Amino acid sequence: MFERFSDQARQVVMQAREEARQLKHRYIGTEHLLLALVGPGSGLPYAVLTGTGMSYDRVRAAIEEKVGEGALGDADAEALRAIGIDLPAVLAKLEEAFGPGALDPPCPEPRRGLLRRRRPSAPSAGTRIPFVPRAKKVLELALRESLALGHNYIGSEHLLLGLIREGEGLAARILTEAGVSLDDLRARTIAALNRAA
Repeated sequence: MFERFSDQARQVVMQAREEARQLKHRYIGTEHLLLALVGPGSGLPYAVLTGTGMSYDRVRAAIEEKVGEGALGDADAEALRAIGIDLPAVLAKLEEAFGPGALDPPCPEPRRGLLRRRRPSAPSAGTRIPFVPRAKKVLELALRESLALGHNYIGSEHLLLGLIREGEGLAARILTEAGVSLDDLRARTIAALNRAA
């Protein structure tokens, strides 16, 4: 499918991976795609999203508030929220009581030879970071949006339309909690696409 992606859409996906890495997340979720789409390099989605009052800083702050830095994905954070657990507050309290890094995995003594143990760390630039199922669904829906519009490519605008159509991930929640109607955002995106054509 990536062969149909425009250069700009590929750049958005690469930026989403970079955003996940910078947040020390071991997955690419819908929130990372939104963060990449609200950046100026995304083209049309940037104009549409900023036109609704969204900004990179606002989205990043919402991600940090809802997930924080670390390894939890959409499903994990949502499951904890559903039972009334405010994960960032719990993590802050634990670090307050036991010190910074108290929840980091223990680092075993290094081994000699070929099979050295290494301490797990934040994903590095070359590390493969997987997409969570909702983010994969966004990519699939971007293809469907492209086909429905009669386009022979998948652009960053189709990624935004796929994100809107998915409608249930952390990105959708960030948008709706900021007062953005997903239906209105879709209409704005289609109108911007029509003006650009």
